Amino acid sequence: MSATAARGRKRGGHEEEHENSERWMVTYADMLTLLLVLFIVLYAISSVNTSKFQELKTGLASAFKNGQPSVLIGGSSVVGHDSITPPQANSANAAAAAAAAAAKAAAAKEVEQFKKIEESIQSSLNTIGLGNAARYSIDQRGLVVTVVTDDLVFAGNSATLEAQGQKVINAVAAPLKGLTNNIQVDGHTNQENVSTAPYPTGWELSSARASAVVEYLIAHQGLPASRLSAVGFSDQHPLIAPSDPRSTILNRRVDIVVLSKLPAGISTALPAGGTGG
Repeated sequence: MSATAARGRKRGGHEEEHENSERWMVTYADMLTLLLVLFIVLYAISSVNTSKFQELKTGLASAFKNGQPSVLIGGSSVVGHDSITPPQANSANAAAAAAAAAAKAAAAKEVEQFKKIEESIQSSLNTIGLGNAARYSIDQRGLVVTVVTDDLVFAGNSATLEAQGQKVINAVAAPLKGLTNNIQVDGHTNQENVSTAPYPTGWELSSARASAVVEYLIAHQGLPASRLSAVGFSDQHPLIAPSDPRSTILNRRVDIVVLSKLPAGISTALPAGGTGG
């Protein structure tokens, strides 16, 4: 072997070794580039400027597009959920806010109607000199007209409407004739541990009084039976605490409830406070 050939092999060997020793720098440079891109992305995401993030997302999606959905679409922010709000979330929030506003407006409109009914009933009672015969409140069921069933309305342990009771029911019923709302009549007794004979318990007595009012509204005021219902609650729903001395009188009552026409989800927006009376 000649010296020239030996030198050629030696030189060729060195050139091959030199080429292999520099190849890692290419990989290292690629890694640094990717890290740089990563930190640029992290910096961009940490900024609240959503418009710049959208531009960055679009640019990177185009650069790395390979027929698959971009990893930047629908991802979670590394700096918290409040930094960037997806358009779908904005739409959902806007729809929820609009629905809540519509429910509140519908409830407010119905409250106005209930107050007009209350004013009309009170005017009728004032005309016949029985302005203190009823109380009013609004809850999620609707307008509640409370008639205290003292001895002038129902005699003790009786479900027969007295003449005074008929006058009260007539005054209450007059403004209800033009309505399309359903009406529920609730009977209540007080908490006194006394005999309810001829009725076995307060359940039967309260139910009989509620039914008597419903029957009177149908027979004497012409309200359609399809809109009416009667429920007896005995002493289970006191108007005031049994420890209050007035409870003996005030908890013995009939509630005439003008039921709300709002859907269940919207009627919850009705106030639970009294309207006066």
